[in-house]
Amino acid sequence: SGFTLIELVIVIIILGILAVTAAPKFLNLQDDARTSTLKGVEGSLNSAGAMVYSKAVIAGKDTTASDTLDIGNGVDVGIAFGYPKATKDDLEKVLQLSTNDWSFGTPASSSIKIFPAGVSASTATDCYVTYTQAITSGSQPTAAVTACK
Repeated sequence: SGFTLIELVIVIIILGILAVTAAPKFLNLQDDARTSTLKGVEGSLNSAGAMVYSKAVIAGKDTTASDTLDIGNGVDVGIAFGYPKATKDDLEKVLQLSTNDWSFGTPASSSIKIFPAGVSASTATDCYVTYTQAITSGSQPTAAVTACK
């Protein structure tokens, strides 16, 4: 009664093969988690942009290239054609991202990159969200995720 040594060795070999094939799928969880949070920030940018735009339309500021808009509680946000400008200060006001968890790159040509904590804004070639502000009346800003690798 019981298992023979050969049976036990075969079971161990099968478990080893399963571990080798399954382990790589679970090793990249940190990048997947960062990419998911970036997609959350992308969604927040789109939602915040829509809310700011609706307030700008009501205030009649949706056709000006550069203006400020009171979004409530005395908070003024810089807008371009009714949407938030691509600056650290303006996006922090509408997104309310924690500075411990997120950092902003240097704005360039009406766009800015937002990086999760632990990713260097100066050297990263992936793992960020790019926000590009509206550049003409009637256009919309864009938010695009560059997935973590």
